[in-house]
Amino acid sequence: MKILLTGATGYIGKRLLSVLINNGYEVVCLVRDAKRFNPPESLRLNISVIEGDLLDRQSLEKIPQDIDGAYYLVHSMSTGNDYKSLEETSAIHFRDAVSKTNARHVIYLGGIVNESSLSKHLESRKNVEEILSEGDYHFTALRAGIIIGSGSASFEIIRDLVEKLPLMIAPKWLKTRCQPIGISDVLAFLSKSLFNPETYDDVFDIGGSDILTYKEMLLGYAKARNLKRSIISVPVMTPNLSSYWLYFVTSTSYKLARNLVESMSVEVICSDDRINHILDISPIGYQDAIQKAFRRIETNEIESSWKDANVSSGFDAKISDFVKVPEYGCFKDLRTRKVRDRDECIERIWRIGGDTGWYYANWLWALRGLVDKLAGGVGLRRGRTNLNSINTGDTLDFWRVLYANREEGRLLLFAEMKLPGEAWLEFKISDGELIQTATFRPLGVAGRLYWYSVYPLHGFIFKGMINKLTSKKSASENV
Repeated sequence: MKILLTGATGYIGKRLLSVLINNGYEVVCLVRDAKRFNPPESLRLNISVIEGDLLDRQSLEKIPQDIDGAYYLVHSMSTGNDYKSLEETSAIHFRDAVSKTNARHVIYLGGIVNESSLSKHLESRKNVEEILSEGDYHFTALRAGIIIGSGSASFEIIRDLVEKLPLMIAPKWLKTRCQPIGISDVLAFLSKSLFNPETYDDVFDIGGSDILTYKEMLLGYAKARNLKRSIISVPVMTPNLSSYWLYFVTSTSYKLARNLVESMSVEVICSDDRINHILDISPIGYQDAIQKAFRRIETNEIESSWKDANVSSGFDAKISDFVKVPEYGCFKDLRTRKVRDRDECIERIWRIGGDTGWYYANWLWALRGLVDKLAGGVGLRRGRTNLNSINTGDTLDFWRVLYANREEGRLLLFAEMKLPGEAWLEFKISDGELIQTATFRPLGVAGRLYWYSVYPLHGFIFKGMINKLTSKKSASENV
């Protein structure tokens, strides 16, 4: 049977894809930008890809007529104040397009709704649910709260707060109760609901076995990591201050932080557990979910991360629009060095960023990240999803991966920091040399002034970086 999967490049979609294929389905992935969709080779035989935009009704005409079911796993919470209208339009277009196919079942993952006064985020999720339920197919809505798993936004925010702050002076929403659920259980509910008549035309809340306040979740994480932490709640922290607090301490964007703060004032607890019995699933508790997440992290098996989504930075364009680095009207810092060992050099390039750093003057990179954060940018806190692999579309600190070909020895990055212009950083091995090129296309006078002001630092940083990338392997690297 053939299943349409939207959000295939997102946190949930990437993980559900392998589950569906392992269950014997053929999966049609609807993506906005096919160039940043990189499924594992082992899955490709059972995948077809169509490029379409849910905001563009005409582009959805590519959806095959013979699909049997579909998943709607997209949202626009990080895109700005107009995300509600964007989500509404996307849902209408999807509903109308899928209603013209043979699909008999559509599954939607939304948010738990059990209060009369909802945040804008949860109100929008409910609105999408109602729109999708009007289609010519059976419909199932699964409503979840906080999702805990390696790479999830909620888990990464909790991790940042607890591991960075021994003492937290936090907003009163820390007293709000919620019912967190592990990512493994979310995938189980999503996959087992498909084509199950008992789930047709109904709405179900899904949650873990624990009901906790956000404060208890933070302290529970600290306990799991053997960290001693103290939390003081204050009633005077406004939503704006709370949002800035999350933004500066964690890796989240300000827009996402603002929407999360609004949602955290609303309790998200399952109204019942009917779906557990229907699908014979016994969800794990919060501590077990944390331990599972860290087993993935420690073995470097993180399949997906919310940070890799374009919305984590506001980069809302096709990667193919930036892969060709411009020449005209640009400033360049071009450096070449002879490569002693090609494989060793590529290995270093492919481990760049994140915990590895940038090989030279990391304190200056950290300072640039702080400046970017203060200016409202993403800073360096996004890190990287996987220590060993880099794929097109991944985030790499404040860069986005535009092209990554290990055999070819080429890595092209595009800057997502706040800049008066556009910037690219490219590493390419050719004829026994590493060619390292930083390109900047300035925007007006401000862009030119920026380039000349940082040019002396570029000479220091980029020279040191290429020397390190091409140098003989050190004793520490042999360990």
